[in-house]
Amino acid sequence: MRWRTNPLLGVEHLTMRFGGLVAINDLSFDVGRGDITALIGPNGAGKTTVFNCITGFYKPTEGRMAFARTGLADSNAVARLTASGGRFAGTPAGDLYMLERMPDHEIAWRARVARTFQNIRLFSGMTVLENLIVAQHNPLMRASGYSLLGVLGIGGYKTREREAVAKAEMWLERIGLIDRADDPAGELPYGAQRRLEIARAMCTDPVLLCLDEPAAGLNPRESAELNKLLRAIRDEDKTSVLLIEHDMSVVMEISDHVVVLDYGVKISDGTPTQVRNDPKVIAAYLGADDETENAEPSA
Repeated sequence: MRWRTNPLLGVEHLTMRFGGLVAINDLSFDVGRGDITALIGPNGAGKTTVFNCITGFYKPTEGRMAFARTGLADSNAVARLTASGGRFAGTPAGDLYMLERMPDHEIAWRARVARTFQNIRLFSGMTVLENLIVAQHNPLMRASGYSLLGVLGIGGYKTREREAVAKAEMWLERIGLIDRADDPAGELPYGAQRRLEIARAMCTDPVLLCLDEPAAGLNPRESAELNKLLRAIRDEDKTSVLLIEHDMSVVMEISDHVVVLDYGVKISDGTPTQVRNDPKVIAAYLGADDETENAEPSA
Protein backbone atom coordinates (compact mmCIF):
# COMPACT_ATOMS: atom_id res chain seq x y z
CA MET A 1 0.00 0.00 0.00
CA ARG A 2 2.41 2.60 -1.28
CA TRP A 3 -0.19 5.37 -1.02
CA ARG A 4 0.23 5.05 2.75
CA THR A 5 3.98 4.42 2.98
CA ASN A 6 5.33 6.47 0.05
CA PRO A 7 2.82 9.07 -1.18
CA LEU A 8 3.73 10.98 -4.34
CA LEU A 9 0.74 13.31 -4.10
CA GLY A 10 -1.20 14.23 -0.98
CA VAL A 11 -4.58 15.86 -1.61
CA GLU A 12 -5.87 17.42 1.61
CA HIS A 13 -9.32 18.94 2.22
CA LEU A 14 -9.79 19.81 -1.45
CA THR A 15 -12.93 21.86 -2.07
CA MET A 16 -14.08 23.34 -5.37
CA ARG A 17 -17.10 25.63 -5.55
CA PHE A 18 -18.70 27.13 -8.65
CA GLY A 19 -20.92 29.84 -7.18
CA GLY A 20 -23.43 27.98 -5.03
CA LEU A 21 -22.49 24.57 -6.46
CA VAL A 22 -20.03 22.50 -4.42
CA ALA A 23 -18.40 20.19 -6.98
CA ILE A 24 -15.77 18.80 -4.57
CA ASN A 25 -16.34 18.83 -0.81
CA ASP A 26 -13.44 18.39 1.64
CA LEU A 27 -11.71 15.61 -0.34
CA SER A 28 -8.52 14.00 0.95
CA PHE A 29 -6.60 11.08 -0.57
CA ASP A 30 -3.05 10.06 -1.44
CA VAL A 31 -1.50 8.81 -4.68
CA GLY A 32 1.29 6.31 -4.06
CA ARG A 33 4.60 6.51 -5.87
CA GLY A 34 4.68 3.60 -8.29
CA ASP A 35 0.93 2.93 -8.00
CA ILE A 36 -1.90 2.92 -10.51
CA THR A 37 -4.58 4.84 -8.65
CA ALA A 38 -8.15 4.89 -9.99
CA LEU A 39 -10.59 7.70 -9.23
CA ILE A 40 -14.07 6.35 -9.86
CA GLY A 41 -17.69 7.26 -9.21
CA PRO A 42 -21.03 7.79 -10.96
CA ASN A 43 -21.45 10.48 -13.59
CA GLY A 44 -21.31 13.93 -12.02
CA ALA A 45 -19.32 12.73 -9.00
CA GLY A 46 -16.64 15.39 -9.56
CA LYS A 47 -13.81 13.24 -10.89
CA THR A 48 -12.77 15.50 -13.78
CA THR A 49 -12.97 18.52 -11.49
CA VAL A 50 -10.38 16.85 -9.25
CA PHE A 51 -8.15 16.31 -12.29
CA ASN A 52 -8.57 19.93 -13.31
CA CYS A 53 -7.46 21.05 -9.85
CA ILE A 54 -4.44 18.73 -9.78
CA THR A 55 -3.26 19.80 -13.25
CA GLY A 56 -3.85 23.52 -12.72
CA PHE A 57 -6.82 24.11 -15.00
CA TYR A 58 -8.84 25.11 -11.93
CA LYS A 59 -7.61 26.87 -8.82
CA PRO A 60 -9.34 25.12 -5.91
CA THR A 61 -11.46 27.11 -3.50
CA GLU A 62 -9.80 25.44 -0.54
CA GLY A 63 -7.29 22.71 0.18
CA ARG A 64 -3.71 21.66 -0.36
CA MET A 65 -2.07 19.39 -2.95
CA ALA A 66 1.51 18.55 -1.96
CA PHE A 67 3.47 16.84 -4.74
CA ALA A 68 6.82 15.22 -3.97
CA ARG A 69 8.39 14.97 -7.43
CA THR A 70 11.38 13.24 -5.86
CA GLY A 71 11.91 11.78 -2.41
CA LEU A 72 9.25 11.86 0.29
CA ALA A 73 6.53 14.36 1.11
CA ASP A 74 7.87 14.99 4.60
CA SER A 75 5.12 16.52 6.75
CA ASN A 76 7.47 19.09 8.28
CA ALA A 77 8.68 20.19 4.83
CA VAL A 78 5.07 20.46 3.62
CA ALA A 79 4.18 22.59 6.64
CA ARG A 80 7.18 24.89 6.10
CA LEU A 81 6.43 25.36 2.41
CA THR A 82 2.76 26.01 3.20
CA ALA A 83 3.68 28.67 5.76
CA SER A 84 6.19 30.32 3.43
CA GLY A 85 3.61 30.97 0.73
CA GLY A 86 5.97 29.52 -1.88
CA ARG A 87 5.10 27.22 -4.75
CA PHE A 88 8.02 24.79 -4.63
CA ALA A 89 11.18 24.05 -2.70
CA GLY A 90 14.12 21.72 -2.70
CA THR A 91 14.23 19.89 0.63
CA PRO A 92 16.54 17.24 2.12
CA ALA A 93 13.75 14.73 1.43
CA GLY A 94 13.33 15.77 -2.24
CA ASP A 95 11.66 18.32 -4.53
CA LEU A 96 8.31 19.47 -3.19
CA TYR A 97 5.55 21.37 -5.02
CA MET A 98 2.28 22.94 -3.91
CA LEU A 99 0.13 22.33 -6.99
CA GLU A 100 -2.75 24.56 -5.87
CA ARG A 101 -0.38 27.54 -6.13
CA MET A 102 0.98 26.76 -9.60
CA PRO A 103 -0.36 27.52 -13.11
CA ASP A 104 -1.03 24.60 -15.43
CA HIS A 105 2.06 25.04 -17.63
CA GLU A 106 4.35 25.09 -14.59
CA ILE A 107 2.74 21.93 -13.18
CA ALA A 108 3.39 20.25 -16.52
CA TRP A 109 7.02 21.19 -17.13
CA ARG A 110 8.39 21.83 -13.64
CA ALA A 111 6.49 19.35 -11.45
CA ARG A 112 6.25 16.94 -14.42
CA VAL A 113 2.58 16.07 -14.29
CA ALA A 114 1.05 15.10 -17.65
CA ARG A 115 -2.57 14.41 -18.55
CA THR A 116 -4.92 13.29 -21.27
CA PHE A 117 -8.55 14.29 -21.69
CA GLN A 118 -11.92 12.57 -22.11
CA ASN A 119 -12.03 13.75 -25.72
CA ILE A 120 -8.98 12.91 -27.81
CA ARG A 121 -6.90 16.04 -28.46
CA LEU A 122 -4.31 14.93 -30.96
CA PHE A 123 -3.07 17.25 -33.71
CA SER A 124 -5.02 15.38 -36.36
CA GLY A 125 -3.37 17.12 -39.32
CA MET A 126 0.16 16.33 -38.11
CA THR A 127 1.74 12.96 -38.66
CA VAL A 128 1.80 10.36 -35.91
CA LEU A 129 5.55 10.95 -35.44
CA GLU A 130 5.15 14.74 -35.36
CA ASN A 131 2.59 14.45 -32.55
CA LEU A 132 5.24 12.85 -30.36
CA ILE A 133 7.99 15.27 -31.35
CA VAL A 134 5.86 18.34 -30.62
CA ALA A 135 5.31 17.03 -27.10
CA GLN A 136 9.03 17.58 -26.56
CA HIS A 137 8.94 21.26 -27.52
CA ASN A 138 10.25 22.52 -24.15
CA PRO A 139 13.65 20.79 -24.32
CA LEU A 140 13.87 21.52 -28.03
CA MET A 141 13.24 25.23 -27.42
CA ARG A 142 15.88 25.30 -24.70
CA ALA A 143 18.36 23.59 -27.02
CA SER A 144 17.63 26.24 -29.68
CA GLY A 145 18.40 29.00 -27.21
CA TYR A 146 14.88 30.33 -27.95
CA SER A 147 16.39 31.86 -31.06
CA LEU A 148 17.68 31.15 -34.56
CA LEU A 149 20.03 28.44 -33.27
CA GLY A 150 17.32 25.90 -34.03
CA VAL A 151 16.73 27.24 -37.54
CA LEU A 152 20.46 27.29 -38.25
CA GLY A 153 20.98 23.89 -36.64
CA ILE A 154 23.98 24.96 -34.60
CA GLY A 155 24.92 24.44 -30.98
CA GLY A 156 23.31 21.42 -29.36
CA TYR A 157 20.03 21.68 -31.21
CA LYS A 158 20.72 18.99 -33.83
CA THR A 159 21.69 16.49 -31.16
CA ARG A 160 18.58 17.25 -29.15
CA GLU A 161 16.43 16.98 -32.26
CA ARG A 162 17.83 13.51 -33.02
CA GLU A 163 17.13 12.48 -29.43
CA ALA A 164 13.54 13.71 -29.73
CA VAL A 165 12.99 11.71 -32.91
CA ALA A 166 14.54 8.62 -31.32
CA LYS A 167 12.28 8.91 -28.28
CA ALA A 168 9.23 9.34 -30.50
CA GLU A 169 10.15 6.28 -32.54
CA MET A 170 10.73 4.26 -29.38
CA TRP A 171 7.22 5.04 -28.18
CA LEU A 172 5.72 4.24 -31.56
CA GLU A 173 7.40 0.83 -31.37
CA ARG A 174 5.99 0.28 -27.91
CA ILE A 175 2.41 1.12 -28.90
CA GLY A 176 2.60 -0.75 -32.21
CA LEU A 177 2.34 2.26 -34.51
CA ILE A 178 5.82 2.57 -36.00
CA ASP A 179 4.47 1.55 -39.42
CA ARG A 180 2.01 4.47 -39.27
CA ALA A 181 4.64 7.08 -38.29
CA ASP A 182 4.16 9.18 -41.43
CA ASP A 183 0.36 8.95 -41.55
CA PRO A 184 -1.85 11.81 -40.31
CA ALA A 185 -2.85 11.13 -36.72
CA GLY A 186 -6.48 11.79 -37.56
CA GLU A 187 -6.53 8.75 -39.88
CA LEU A 188 -5.72 6.27 -37.12
CA PRO A 189 -8.41 3.98 -35.71
CA TYR A 190 -9.95 5.20 -32.47
CA GLY A 191 -8.08 2.78 -30.21
CA ALA A 192 -4.76 3.64 -31.83
CA GLN A 193 -5.45 7.35 -31.28
CA ARG A 194 -5.98 6.64 -27.56
CA ARG A 195 -2.61 4.86 -27.33
CA LEU A 196 -0.91 7.65 -29.29
CA GLU A 197 -2.29 10.27 -26.91
CA ILE A 198 -0.86 8.36 -23.94
CA ALA A 199 2.50 8.00 -25.71
CA ARG A 200 2.52 11.74 -26.42
CA ALA A 201 2.02 12.45 -22.72
CA MET A 202 4.83 10.03 -21.86
CA CYS A 203 7.20 11.88 -24.19
CA THR A 204 7.22 14.68 -21.60
CA ASP A 205 8.85 12.28 -19.07
CA PRO A 206 6.14 12.70 -16.42
CA VAL A 207 6.45 11.60 -12.82
CA LEU A 208 2.64 11.43 -12.62
CA LEU A 209 0.45 10.57 -15.61
CA CYS A 210 -3.21 11.59 -15.28
CA LEU A 211 -5.56 9.80 -17.67
CA ASP A 212 -9.19 10.86 -18.06
CA GLU A 213 -11.22 7.83 -19.18
CA PRO A 214 -8.52 6.20 -21.33
CA ALA A 215 -10.67 3.11 -22.01
CA ALA A 216 -13.73 5.06 -23.19
CA GLY A 217 -14.97 3.65 -26.49
CA LEU A 218 -12.49 0.78 -26.62
CA ASN A 219 -13.45 -2.79 -27.50
CA PRO A 220 -12.29 -5.70 -25.30
CA ARG A 221 -9.11 -6.30 -27.32
CA GLU A 222 -8.18 -2.62 -27.19
CA SER A 223 -8.90 -2.51 -23.46
CA ALA A 224 -6.53 -5.45 -22.96
CA GLU A 225 -3.83 -3.60 -24.92
CA LEU A 226 -4.42 -0.53 -22.77
CA ASN A 227 -4.06 -2.56 -19.58
CA LYS A 228 -0.75 -3.96 -20.80
CA LEU A 229 0.51 -0.49 -21.72
CA LEU A 230 -0.43 1.06 -18.37
CA ARG A 231 1.23 -1.75 -16.43
CA ALA A 232 4.40 -1.24 -18.47
CA ILE A 233 4.32 2.50 -17.79
CA ARG A 234 4.11 1.75 -14.06
CA ASP A 235 6.63 -1.10 -13.97
CA GLU A 236 9.15 -0.23 -16.68
CA ASP A 237 9.01 3.56 -16.83
CA LYS A 238 8.46 3.95 -13.06
CA THR A 239 5.70 6.48 -13.74
CA SER A 240 2.79 6.70 -11.31
CA VAL A 241 -0.65 6.72 -12.90
CA LEU A 242 -3.84 8.42 -11.73
CA LEU A 243 -6.83 7.57 -13.89
CA ILE A 244 -10.53 8.26 -14.12
CA GLU A 245 -12.36 5.29 -15.55
CA HIS A 246 -15.89 3.93 -15.90
CA ASP A 247 -14.78 0.53 -17.22
CA MET A 248 -14.65 -1.49 -14.01
CA SER A 249 -12.91 -4.40 -15.76
CA VAL A 250 -9.97 -2.06 -16.39
CA VAL A 251 -10.09 -0.52 -12.90
CA MET A 252 -10.24 -3.80 -11.00
CA GLU A 253 -7.63 -5.54 -13.13
CA ILE A 254 -4.80 -3.01 -13.07
CA SER A 255 -5.35 -0.64 -10.12
CA ASP A 256 -3.33 -0.81 -6.92
CA HIS A 257 -5.54 1.75 -5.18
CA VAL A 258 -9.10 2.93 -5.81
CA VAL A 259 -10.76 6.14 -4.54
CA VAL A 260 -14.53 6.46 -4.96
CA LEU A 261 -16.42 9.77 -5.18
CA ASP A 262 -20.14 10.43 -5.05
CA TYR A 263 -21.48 13.99 -5.37
CA GLY A 264 -18.01 15.39 -4.69
CA VAL A 265 -17.50 13.44 -1.46
CA LYS A 266 -15.17 10.48 -0.91
CA ILE A 267 -17.18 7.40 0.06
CA SER A 268 -14.49 4.72 -0.18
CA ASP A 269 -10.70 4.45 -0.38
CA GLY A 270 -8.69 1.22 -0.52
CA THR A 271 -7.63 -1.76 -2.59
CA PRO A 272 -9.85 -2.89 -5.50
CA THR A 273 -11.15 -5.80 -3.41
CA GLN A 274 -12.02 -3.54 -0.47
CA VAL A 275 -13.80 -1.04 -2.70
CA ARG A 276 -15.67 -3.69 -4.68
CA ASN A 277 -17.20 -5.05 -1.47
CA ASP A 278 -17.96 -1.68 0.16
CA PRO A 279 -21.75 -1.29 0.68
CA LYS A 280 -21.50 2.49 0.12
CA VAL A 281 -19.96 1.90 -3.32
CA ILE A 282 -22.57 -0.69 -4.22
CA ALA A 283 -25.31 1.72 -3.16
CA ALA A 284 -23.82 4.61 -5.17
CA TYR A 285 -23.60 2.57 -8.35
CA LEU A 286 -26.87 0.67 -8.02
CA GLY A 287 -28.89 3.61 -6.71
CA ALA A 288 -29.87 2.19 -3.32
CA ASP A 289 -30.90 4.88 -0.86
CA ASP A 290 -29.53 5.33 2.66
CA GLU A 291 -32.67 3.93 4.25
CA THR A 292 -32.37 0.71 2.25
CA GLU A 293 -28.64 0.49 2.84
CA ASN A 294 -28.93 0.88 6.61
CA ALA A 295 -32.07 -1.15 7.13
CA GLU A 296 -31.92 -4.05 9.56
CA PRO A 297 -32.49 -7.47 7.96
CA SER A 298 -35.92 -8.87 8.61
CA ALA A 299 -36.33 -11.88 10.88
